[in-house]
Amino acid sequence: MLGLTAAVALTLPALPASAQTKLKWAHVYETSEPFHTQSVWAAQEIAKRTNNRYQIDVYPASQLGKESDINQGLSLGTVDMIISGPSFAARSYPPVGIGYYPYIFRDASHLLTFAKSDVFKELAKGYSDKTGHQMVALTYYGVRHTSTNKPFKTCAEMKGLKIRVPDAPAYLAMPRSCGANTTPIAFAEVYLALQNGTVDAQENPLTTIEAKKFYEVQKHIVLTGHIVDHLATIISKQLWAKLSDEDKKIFNDVAQEAAVRASAEIQAKEKELIETFKQKGLTVTEVNKDEFKDVVMKNVSLESLGYRKSDYDKIQALKSEGL
Repeated sequence: MLGLTAAVALTLPALPASAQTKLKWAHVYETSEPFHTQSVWAAQEIAKRTNNRYQIDVYPASQLGKESDINQGLSLGTVDMIISGPSFAARSYPPVGIGYYPYIFRDASHLLTFAKSDVFKELAKGYSDKTGHQMVALTYYGVRHTSTNKPFKTCAEMKGLKIRVPDAPAYLAMPRSCGANTTPIAFAEVYLALQNGTVDAQENPLTTIEAKKFYEVQKHIVLTGHIVDHLATIISKQLWAKLSDEDKKIFNDVAQEAAVRASAEIQAKEKELIETFKQKGLTVTEVNKDEFKDVVMKNVSLESLGYRKSDYDKIQALKSEGL
């Protein structure tokens, strides 16, 4: 027995050096999308920079649950990292969802300037103070436009349009302000709902319209540009508490690098897609976004969505950097 105990004691000091922490990183996007490919790159990069002390497995396409599930998973300890729309984080801390207020961002460049700004850092800190989770990066998701089988060019012409919109107040703001009939349908069922006429329209970035093949069952794309959408990379409270300062910096830096890489891919793809959709026979229509913005601002106050006017003003004041 003594000999065995001595043998065990001798092997113990070697364990910490070779111990590997396995982590789960979850999201709801397809494996072909930059959010997944760059998450896989980030997982490998973190392993490399920490001498393989962390093995991060990335679970795409809702494998670990819907977006609301993986956000809850951060607190339950079932996931360690996620990529998710801040509208879900805003359920815990409403101000962090302000980027979803329609027409708050002029374009992708304005959003990416916000991602590096003190305003974002303050909002992320507020979310962290409330939940303990760390919002370490923002990735550009794309400008949300409307695909439809009933054409419109003005806000007033949306009256009565049956449109699928995610069931979150900021997403509902523009269509409802314009008099559309909003219908919350699960993302996986949108194609069928458009195909069988349950709804006439839906709204998403051009890259999603392509990835989900909505163009096969829609005749028009109206460039409403109502939300410059984005995703947050969030690290759970439990994982963050265990990381050394050095590892925190590695996770933070790599998440931001991955966000920059994915954002650039999305922007390049978006530029090509308008032409692609025209070639597929869809009509692409420009609108006067100022008209839509004015209607939203008259109908839906920032405060009614849990946002702060002071944050709105700071974001409006940001000067976009050339990309």
